[in-house]
Amino acid sequence: MILYDSTRAPNPRRVRIYLAEKGLHVPMEQVDMLARQNRQPDFLAKNPVGGLPVLELDDGSCISESVSICRYFEELHPAPPLFGTGAKGKAIVDMWLRRVELNLMVPIGMVWIHGHALTAKLIRQIPEAAAQNRARTAIGYKLFDDQLASHEFIAGDTYTVADAVALATYDFGAGLVGVPPDESLVHLKRWHDAVSARPSAKA
Repeated sequence: MILYDSTRAPNPRRVRIYLAEKGLHVPMEQVDMLARQNRQPDFLAKNPVGGLPVLELDDGSCISESVSICRYFEELHPAPPLFGTGAKGKAIVDMWLRRVELNLMVPIGMVWIHGHALTAKLIRQIPEAAAQNRARTAIGYKLFDDQLASHEFIAGDTYTVADAVALATYDFGAGLVGVPPDESLVHLKRWHDAVSARPSAKA
């Protein structure tokens, strides 16, 4: 198998962090998104929407979408469990994973699309959409700060895939996109410092 990766994008980083937490080593090949390698016919045959990452299996079939790739490896290597254990535990992890994607990744992505100089070269931006989603991002950060006031990690007191996804999302938003959380969100900062210190964060 081979994992098509890009160090420039947040979604492939989710998978790298997850694999590092699992102690798994998967052959990787870099795809240059700025050179639009992911829009070439040979890559679109692997993922018709052109996104990264993509996991190509030995039989030639391909799995795209970062969380789907992580779920595939979770089935093969269930320990340590990063998607929760038991019906309730798995549902809670999935709930917080969805909250990360809907309350942080979606609005951060909209700010990236409609409010960043790099994407201005690619699409017609709507400044009002960027402003609206900056406000939505701030609300999302507060949601997680409230959760982390009484829990060590995003989905509870155990590190899960929700933390891997949240870290990649947070760093993308606070870094390249330019929408960091308010400094008053001390619980979120405590969490970010802690998960950033884990070896997997460097994956």
